[in-house]
Parts: sequence; structure tokens; C-alpha cells
Amino acid sequence: MIRILLLLCLAAGAAALPQPTLAQSWGGERAYAPEDLRQLRVPDRIRVLEKEYREQSNGRSLPDDQLEFYLDQIESGWTFSRIKSDMARSLAGSGGNRPPSGGWGPPDNWQARSVICSSVKNRYAQCATPFRGRAHLVENISKTRCIENQNWGSRRGMVWVNGGCRGRFAEGRGWGPEGGYNVTCSSISGRYTTCAWNASYGEPRLQQRLSNSACDEGRDWGYRRGQLWVDNGCRARFGVR
Repeated sequence: MIRILLLLCLAAGAAALPQPTLAQSWGGERAYAPEDLRQLRVPDRIRVLEKEYREQSNGRSLPDDQLEFYLDQIESGWTFSRIKSDMARSLAGSGGNRPPSGGWGPPDNWQARSVICSSVKNRYAQCATPFRGRAHLVENISKTRCIENQNWGSRRGMVWVNGGCRGRFAEGRGWGPEGGYNVTCSSISGRYTTCAWNASYGEPRLQQRLSNSACDEGRDWGYRRGQLWVDNGCRARFGVR
């Protein structure tokens, strides 16, 4: 009798435990995610968008320009439901068997601020940029580490990638809130990342920390031969000393 009572108690306790919701599930057949995708880190946002597109399109890859558009719209407040609906409309407009980008085009009033460029199957690729200045790596979104001058680089109006690098690139120089030349460099998911720095401005200094992670010079960021590097989740704006 005592064993039966103990088993009944254990069963009742297990039933009372909170069960995972669909919004918490990442391994199922659909790309479940919170309605407000701003709750997710950027790599997780990309994973959700690409998974949802594959499911709606029977395995196609989400075009880089469409991914870039959705990432911008997430920041402006688009919900996951709205993005899913937009994907469905774009695929319906592509005529089913036409190329996946055939039914989609960015709105006339949308101005891309960065560009995603992908080395598919480790092949060389180049992408036009929406800016004319030198590019820097904002987010490394491939398993391959993107290293400037090794598997990615930039020229006026374009960026190139190779060897499996896939990244999001933005203009590498600008005039920040404090005035003067500055560069924002980000360690995404705690990864080591390099960003171009114009050596003619001398050595950089940390101007503004933009991450929760500490940005300690020598450990989390540093500079050598025209390149900033960040690591351990550091994201910061660097300016002229």
C-alpha cells in the first residue's frame, strides 16, 4: 500500500511540472518563436527566419536580401506572424516553381543599411553594398569564422566572401555621436571577430561599450596592423585616441 501511495505521489508531481511550450521548442517540425523576435539574439532570429522559410517553401533557402529586410523589420516592430504572412505572400507570387526571389522585392521606401553576403558551398561570391565606404563585419552568421583578408574583404561598393564565410557587413567608418572617425565592432555569440580600422587615424580607444559583457583591453578587445578585434561577447564603438 505504501509503495502504491508513493507511486501515485510521484505521478502527480510529474504532471504538475511545467511542460515546454511551442514557443520554447526549437527541435520540432516548425520554427516556433516568440511573437516579438527582438527577444532573441540575432543568430537565433536568423535561425528562426531561415527555418520558417524552408518549411513554407519546401526546402528553399531564404535569399540574403530578403533576410536582411526581415532583420530590419524586426527592429521596427514586425511580429513573427507578420513575417510569416509576408513570406507566404512572396512565395505565392513566385509562381511555385520559379526561383524563390521571383515573388519578392523590397518596398520602394526601404533602404538597406548593411548587406548579407554568403559563400555557398565554400565558393567565392561578391555582393553589392548599399554604401561606398569600406565594409566591416557586423555579424558572423556562418559556422566558418570570417576573417578579413583571408575569406572576406571589400572594395568600393562591394564585399566579397569565400571559403564558407557568411556575414552581415556594414560601413566601417563614420561620424559618431562624439564626432570623429569611429568603428563599431561586435563579438557575436562570444566569438572572436575582426573589424577594419583605418590606420591613418592612429590607434583606437574604446569610446562606448554597447554590450553587457565587459570590454577589457587586451582580453576582450585589441588592435594590430589596421584591425580591431573583439572577443568574449564584447560589442563597442571605438574612436580615435
